[in-house]
Amino acid sequence: MPARIDTEAHLKEALEKLLVLDPRFSEVLAIAGHPPMRRREGGFAGLARIICGQQLSVASAAAIWGRLEAKFSPLDHHAILRARTPQLQRVGLSMPKIRTFRHIARAVRDAHLNIDALAHMPAEAAHAELVKVKGIGPWTADIYLMFCVGHADAFASGDLALQEAARIMLKKRKRPDAKQLEKIARIWKPYRSVAARLLWSYYAAMKKRDGMPVEQGEQKQ
Repeated sequence: MPARIDTEAHLKEALEKLLVLDPRFSEVLAIAGHPPMRRREGGFAGLARIICGQQLSVASAAAIWGRLEAKFSPLDHHAILRARTPQLQRVGLSMPKIRTFRHIARAVRDAHLNIDALAHMPAEAAHAELVKVKGIGPWTADIYLMFCVGHADAFASGDLALQEAARIMLKKRKRPDAKQLEKIARIWKPYRSVAARLLWSYYAAMKKRDGMPVEQGEQKQ
C-alpha cells in the first residue's frame, strides 16, 4: 500500500483496508458514498492557498486568490519576499496572513523548510517540519499534507467537521476535541487521511451541507 494517495486506485485500496481495520465505517460509507480525492496543487503556492482561504467563505477566498495569482506570477517565495505590504493588502490579504506568507517564504529561502521533501517523509515527521514555521499551525499542516501532498496517514484532528462527524459515527453525546479524536483515530493508522475523507463526506450527508475542512482557529502568528 503506498504511503501516499495519488490516484483513485490508491484511495479505493486504502478504503478497503480501512474498512477491515474498523468495520464501523461500512455504515458511514453506505450513507456518505465513495469520498472524493480533493487533491490540490502542492509547493509554496499550495500551502499559501490553504492559508489564504482560512476563516473566509469559499467565494471570498477564491476572489483573493485570483487577484493574488494575477498580480504575482509565478506565485512563489521569491514573489512574496519582493512584494510590498500595500501590494499584498490590495489583493485582500490581512496582515496576519501577510506575516505568515513571509515567514514561510523566508523559511524556504533559508532552507529551513524543504517543501518538496515533505512528500518523502513520514506524515508525522512532515507535520513536525511544517509547524516549526511561525504561522503554520497543526490544522494547516495536516490539510496541506492530506490534499497537496497526498499523505495516506495525515489527519486533521483539530478539524471541527471531522470531530462532529466522528461524534455522529460513534454515537457520542459530546463532540470529541482534538486530543480525543487523535486517540480515536489511532485504530485507523496508516489510513487516517482516508478516514478523514470519508468522515467529511459523512458530515456532508448527515448535515446536508458541504463536507469541507473547518479549522478551529488554530493559526499561529
